Amino acid sequence: MNFLKARDREDVGFQIAPMIDIVFILLLFFIVTSVFYRLEAEMNIMIPTADEAQVSPRVGAGEIIINVRSDGGIVVNQREMSLDELVELLKRLSDQYKGQPVIIRGDRKAYHERIMEILDACAKADIWNVSFAAQKANEKE
Repeated sequence: MNFLKARDREDVGFQIAPMIDIVFILLLFFIVTSVFYRLEAEMNIMIPTADEAQVSPRVGAGEIIINVRSDGGIVVNQREMSLDELVELLKRLSDQYKGQPVIIRGDRKAYHERIMEILDACAKADIWNVSFAAQKANEKE
C-alpha cells in the first residue's frame, strides 16, 4: 500500500557529500604515500649490486632507513645528521619499538669505515635487526 501521494514524495537526488569525503580520503592517502616514499630514499645514492639480492617485505611501523652518501654523510628522513645524533635517534627508536628494523642504504662509493660506524651506533642503541640495501646485478642502471 502506498499511503503517500505523488506530490508528497521527495525526489531523492545524488548525494554529493559522501563523494567529496571519498575523494578527500583518496587524495590524503596518495599525498601521504608519496611523502613517505621520498623520505625513505635519497635519489643521489647509487646502491651496490649483488647477484643474490632479495626483496624483503617491508615492516612498516618504526622501520628506519639510514642513507650513507659517497662523501660519508648520514641522511635519515632527508635530514643530515652526525654520528652522535644518529645514536640518540636510534636509542629513542629502540626504546619505542622492540626489535627495531634498520635498513642501511650505502652508496657504492662510501667508505666501509663509515658503514662500520653506523653498525656500531646500532649496537650502542641495542638494535640488532639490521639489513643492507642492494639491487640485483641485472637491474643495474
